[in-house]
Amino acid sequence: MLGDCQSFYASVEKADHPAYKDRPLVVAGDPARRSGIILAACPIAKTYGITTAERLGEALSKCPEVVVVKPRMQMYIDISLKITKIYEQYTDLVEIFSIDEQFLDVTGSLKIFGDPHTIARTIQQKVLDETGVKVRFGISSNKMLAKAATDIWAKKNAEGIYILNKSELAETLWEKPVDKMFGVGSRMRNHFLSLGMYTIGDVARTPLPRLKEKFRARFGKQSDIQAEVMWRTANGMDDSPVTPATFNTPPKSVGHMMTLPQDYTDEEQINTVLLEITEEVCRDCRRKGYMGQVVSVGCMCSPYEAPSGFSRQMKIPDPTNDTNTVFRVAKTLFYRHWDRMPVRQIGVTLSQLATDEEYQLTLFDDLAKSQALNKATDSIKDRYGSAAIVRAASLTSSGQALERSRKIGGHYK
Repeated sequence: MLGDCQSFYASVEKADHPAYKDRPLVVAGDPARRSGIILAACPIAKTYGITTAERLGEALSKCPEVVVVKPRMQMYIDISLKITKIYEQYTDLVEIFSIDEQFLDVTGSLKIFGDPHTIARTIQQKVLDETGVKVRFGISSNKMLAKAATDIWAKKNAEGIYILNKSELAETLWEKPVDKMFGVGSRMRNHFLSLGMYTIGDVARTPLPRLKEKFRARFGKQSDIQAEVMWRTANGMDDSPVTPATFNTPPKSVGHMMTLPQDYTDEEQINTVLLEITEEVCRDCRRKGYMGQVVSVGCMCSPYEAPSGFSRQMKIPDPTNDTNTVFRVAKTLFYRHWDRMPVRQIGVTLSQLATDEEYQLTLFDDLAKSQALNKATDSIKDRYGSAAIVRAASLTSSGQALERSRKIGGHYK
């Protein structure tokens, strides 16, 4: 089964602010900093036509009295983990799919807690009592069908629970429009419509070799895998197990991307944020015990209508997580490829990672001093917060380190 938290961020805020219980509420960023987007809207706000991902100004025009709350990501993460812990009281097979969605395999729990519907009802009530968040459950024989049961039915009915039997797909799932299928966006929808496939059943009933032919004609030979994924999804085929601790797998890269509050054109401004991002990346690597041998820099420039940009990488002789070393390479890459257009987004990534145990660096005097300084500043930030010690450049108007220290994943803590 899949547990999906209803309007998660908004539900958490309403639970934390009982006075807003019967009022329309949205969670949105700061419009002045290019982040005035609706992240979540409560069911009452949705009755006014407010939708997730629309601009805050549009939402206010639909409902001027809507309560606007800035996101508090740390609280949402804490509540999400609390909900996961509740799920784990009923099964040890819980897989986090997103901050507000988790898969549960309750096969081994049926004799203890009852049938899947009973378990879903019990968990619903417990989560509501302890967090104030309503959870909807889609129940089926695999993760793909559980996702469909949640998105298409459980989110729409009053109980918030729906059981999708694989033997009944022809009468249920296959009758739905093709864009209701998981993984089908507007572009893929238009592709299916051009092929005369209007429902999920149209895709499911098409022999796989024939579907691959149709995809090749449109997207080329490399589309065979995509065609098979779509066909398997339509037919409710998914062999993947519910896997706990999926986020504990070793990373292939460590990187950060920053959207600037306004376009930067001055090299001093750019150097400041480039260094700040590099410092975040290298600190993350040191905390996780990794060094990287490939430095990548990405940039997107204005105007919005026809943005330019680049993504380039450079392999260095030895793996490193030293801020100054990576910054020198990142700076070289950036100015080698920047077209001098106003910069509005910039990112740095370290890849081809090796663990500290796998690769022991020979510490020359200068590097030893730099590593000792990194260790000292990391220790201070770990204890007192990332804003406890910053470079002088970060205190200028172009610096973003202090502002970013108040956020998680681009949203306020």
